[in-house]
Order: sequence, then C-alpha cells, then structure tokens
Amino acid sequence: MVMKAISIGSRYEIYDDTLKAYDGLPAQTYTVCFSQMTGFFLKVRPDLVVKEPVYGVHPEKAEKVLRSFKVFQRNLGVILSGDKGIGKSLFARLLSAKAVEAGYPVIIVDQAFPGIASYIESIEQEVVFLFDEFDKTFGSNHDSDPQSTFLSLFDGTSQGKKLFIITCNSLHGLNDYMVNRPGRFHYHFRFGYPTGEEIRQYLTDKLDGQYQNEIEKVIRFSNKVSLNYDCLRSIAFELRSGESFEAAIQDLNIINTHDEQYNLTLYLKDGGIVSAENQRLDLFSRDTKCVYMRDMKGRYAVEVEFDISESIYDPSRNSTVLPGEAIIVHDDPEDNAEKQDYVPDYMTITRAVGRNIHYLTA
Repeated sequence: MVMKAISIGSRYEIYDDTLKAYDGLPAQTYTVCFSQMTGFFLKVRPDLVVKEPVYGVHPEKAEKVLRSFKVFQRNLGVILSGDKGIGKSLFARLLSAKAVEAGYPVIIVDQAFPGIASYIESIEQEVVFLFDEFDKTFGSNHDSDPQSTFLSLFDGTSQGKKLFIITCNSLHGLNDYMVNRPGRFHYHFRFGYPTGEEIRQYLTDKLDGQYQNEIEKVIRFSNKVSLNYDCLRSIAFELRSGESFEAAIQDLNIINTHDEQYNLTLYLKDGGIVSAENQRLDLFSRDTKCVYMRDMKGRYAVEVEFDISESIYDPSRNSTVLPGEAIIVHDDPEDNAEKQDYVPDYMTITRAVGRNIHYLTA
C-alpha cells in the first residue's frame, strides 16, 4: 500500500493508494449525500437505464434537450410535469442515460439538505442534475420556501453550465418564479394519460397473441377510469397469466375511490347541440343521474335525466354513448331561450382532461 497525501489550503489529509484525482467528474451517475462530519459529497450509483420499450416522442424529445444543452451558453432547465405513473420518471431515466452516453455526469438530488444549492453551484463542470419529485422533496413549509434558494442557481451563468431536470406531480407545488419562466426552465414537457391507441400499442407489445383479445376491454375501461402505465403494467401481468380482464380488475389495486369528471354533449334530432362540462359521474353506478345542460351560447337550456348503465362504448366516436331513448328531457318553457323542442338523438360522454398548458397555434 502506498500512502497518498492531499492538501486543501493549509490542511493535509492522508489516504491510501485507492485515492484518485480527476480534473472533472467522470461521466457516470451520482447521488448527492451529506455527512455532519465531512459535509457534502457524491456517491457513485448504477447508471439509470431504460429496460422497456419507450413509446411516443420520448427519444426525440431527449435528443432535442441534449442538442440544445450543447449549444446553450448558460444553464438549461427542463420541467417534466403530470400525474404519477404516466412517464415522467421514464423520460428522466432516458434523458439521463443519453446524457451519460454523451459524456455528461448525472447527479441525482433526492434529499433537501441545507446549503445544497451552494454545493451544486460549486461544481464547475458541464453536468446534469436530476431532481425527481421536486415539488415533494423541496415542498414549502410554514417557515420557508426551500425552492426559492434555487432560483438564482437555475438561471445562473456560473462556470460550467448545468442541465437541470425536475419532475413534479403538481404544478401548484412549484415556485411561481419557475413556471412561465423560460429563462430558468427553457422546456416544459407535460405528460398525460395514455390514449386508447397508446394503450393498444403497449398491450400488444406486452401480450402474446392468445391474450390480445382482452385489449379492447382495457381500452373501453380506460374511457371510464384514467389508467397510467403503472396500471397497464399490472394489468398486462395478470392477462399474461391467462386471467380475463373482468377477473383481473377485481383483484388489482385499481379501485373506484371517487367520481371522475366528464364532458357531456347531447345531440338533438333537429341538429341542435347542448352540453355540460366537467360533470362528476360514476360510470359504474346504476343510479339515475340528472344534469343541467347549456346551449352553444352558454345559456341554460334543459335538464336531462339518464341511467349511465345503459351506455355503451362507441370506438368510432372514442366515447361512451347513450341512445336517445335512454334520455329523459325535462324542459322548462320559461327557461327555454329558443322556445324549441328538445328531442334527444344520442349523448356522448368523454372523460374531461386538464387544460392544455401549451398554446395551440394551428
């Protein structure tokens, strides 16, 4: 064993011959740690890998981020937002893996140590920082806002630009000075629940041919209940064992805890349309439901009564449909702005989705 001595200012420390010195952090994955005795340090951990097929535009988005980081002259930030289990962490792993391949160290920050922002700034090297569930790890408490300590870091131009990736389940959990601030976070990728076609693609990849007749049942179910990829992974596991979807869903930890919100559109025999948005419904209920609906000008039009159990899923409309004969119209002539007869043809019920946070220009 050969002794090694290092000095930091006037302080000398003795190490054995396992000591290695680098001009910069090697391109691998680390976790930020803290010791009361020695302060901050980085601990090597296994690189983040993606062991399953990646669907959608994830690979292209990851490449786009790394291309931008290469040409940016300052820090680059990326927000990944959306509910749990819908692909944020998968994208973060994919982006981190590509970053290591491109020669960047990846540092994971998963604990809110005091002074961590200053420690991050002290790393004068092009490096990637991943904050998973940033809104939870650095959530506000009664006395302080831990996220505010990062603001100058996120938009800083310190030596060694940095790529900051944060995932969050709720945008309301982020500091107001992070959202709509492209100077700090240039990109914001919003993750939604998989569509029917994405569910079909996922389950087709996961299931052998003899089990694929269950896929349409899952898609129909997803129009009533939001299914994330965690749910789909569990469903696929059960279906591969030979279970029917009807039997599997009774045993899985996917339960009906609350009514979801739906948009209702009533199509009339005369071509008219009335609607109601963001209505809380239980599509598994056998109770009669009454809903007030408005015309295209936003005026109260009519109240409709229906039994949701008489609805069917129509794949051509990608929605649940109630036939006209299953709908009872309660029309108050005094409130009927157009003084028209409301004879129902059919009504569509589609799950309400959150407002698109990105602006549509076409």
